[in-house]
Amino acid sequence: MSSKYVIGIDFGSDSVRSVVVDAADGKIQGTAVAYYPRWKEGLYCLPGESQFRQHPKDYLETLEKTVKEALKEAGSGVAEKVVGISVDTTGSTPVAVDKSGTPLALTQGFEENPNAMFILWKDHTGNAEAEEINTLARKWETDFTKYEGGIYSSEWFWAKILRTLRVDEKVRKAAFSWVEHCDWISAELTGETDPLKMKRSRCAAGHKAMWHEDFDGLPSENFLTELDPVLSGLRDRLFTETCTSDEAIGTLSKEWAQKLGLNENVVIGVGAFDAHMGGIGAEIEPYSFVRVMGTSTCDMLVSPNNEMEGKLIPGICGQVDGSILPGMLGMEAGQSAYGDVYAWFARLITGPVAEILGPEQADKLQDALIPYLADEAAKLPLTENDPIAIDWFNGRRTPDANHTLKGAIAGMNLGTDAPMIFKALVEATAFGSKAIVDRFLEQQVPIKQVIAIGGVAQKSSFVMQTLADVLNMPIKVAASDQTCALGAAMCAATASGVFEKMEDAQKAMGAGFNKEYQPNAEKHKVYLKLYDKYQKFGGFIENEYK
Repeated sequence: MSSKYVIGIDFGSDSVRSVVVDAADGKIQGTAVAYYPRWKEGLYCLPGESQFRQHPKDYLETLEKTVKEALKEAGSGVAEKVVGISVDTTGSTPVAVDKSGTPLALTQGFEENPNAMFILWKDHTGNAEAEEINTLARKWETDFTKYEGGIYSSEWFWAKILRTLRVDEKVRKAAFSWVEHCDWISAELTGETDPLKMKRSRCAAGHKAMWHEDFDGLPSENFLTELDPVLSGLRDRLFTETCTSDEAIGTLSKEWAQKLGLNENVVIGVGAFDAHMGGIGAEIEPYSFVRVMGTSTCDMLVSPNNEMEGKLIPGICGQVDGSILPGMLGMEAGQSAYGDVYAWFARLITGPVAEILGPEQADKLQDALIPYLADEAAKLPLTENDPIAIDWFNGRRTPDANHTLKGAIAGMNLGTDAPMIFKALVEATAFGSKAIVDRFLEQQVPIKQVIAIGGVAQKSSFVMQTLADVLNMPIKVAASDQTCALGAAMCAATASGVFEKMEDAQKAMGAGFNKEYQPNAEKHKVYLKLYDKYQKFGGFIENEYK
């Protein structure tokens, strides 16, 4: 057991990280992180239009770089003992591919075309298309959104495809099929990228593409062509079957084995989304509420299937058998902006500094600003008359997806300063979290514990304590700062046969928890009053400022 190693690769919004893990005990032997070079330059993105695209070369280059660096750090003799690799990615992040499964951006004539690149999860250019899907689904004989929380989002597979096919004739003619990032990069490692043969992730398909066994796969051809004739025939060029992340899709290709310095018999597992593998890495169990807290949040819950039979949770991001742990129902919710809200406020302050004093001074301020604001905000008194903010700066993911919504702040006066506004923003993100928790509880889905992972959970005690006080629940923080990548490694260990089932890998490889935030009952009483104002203010914003 101790001589077997696995690699988990975690593709986030800004960077990729790879970890080399001892499958016997979960100890990370080597790790490396690399930022996507083109994305870092802001290429192919138009934030004002909610267009966020990533070039496949960013993924390929950083994957090779980080795996080789992580193996080097792990030391000599480790590479030949690697038995499995699994990958997690953001999602829904699909791309148009040709008949060979090559992303169009890697083919002649499409190299600089954003519509031929991966459409990142937070791209909201398909808002109108999502609404069309919802409108049609509500009057169709089968509601294909019912396992997706009953509301389809512009962050998801079909809305992005439909938008792209409508606005780009060249891509429409060249696109044979469409593939999620987690499916494509895993298949790429095997060298078999034929979209008709490629194993597709149950996680991605079920939560974002309206796939369900009750529908014999994806939404019907009649539904899709009624939505728009540009979708005609696409269903047959996609997939019917899906796979859970304990399964293997193949072994490492000769080309990638040579690039990475690994053996060709390394097993490649079925990919999944980062938050779902993060839930695995955080040792999720039935009714644990796992929060992946970074630029946005994803919230994971699992339940035995029989305990959720006949129950549909409205307004969440889907409920899918086996999307997290095989054999259990996986439920997803989340917020489209969390850390991004704090980053927006920081840019609001540092932007003029860069223009007036230069980028060097702005960088110094940037590094110190958020910690300073958090420290000062923590000193402020908490009253029911404090300013109130709405956290929908990137729309609302759950409960009840609506990406046309905007953020807002109310209750300010000439004495309101930056720490006060920052405090209101942090509370707003916590209130958005409470709305999600309340939705599950209202639907008789219990929450037995809250677990937090991700950069925000690791770095900001002020944010975490505020969240505990608002929820009135203890929050445990996973000890590993690479929980998503660790979860991917657990999947790799299961797919490669080191462990018989995912729960065994979790037990052997879990890193445990290193912090726990306890709620303040007195502050919670005040927060209940502020939360009531948040809900009323949010209702006003939803009705008046879409």
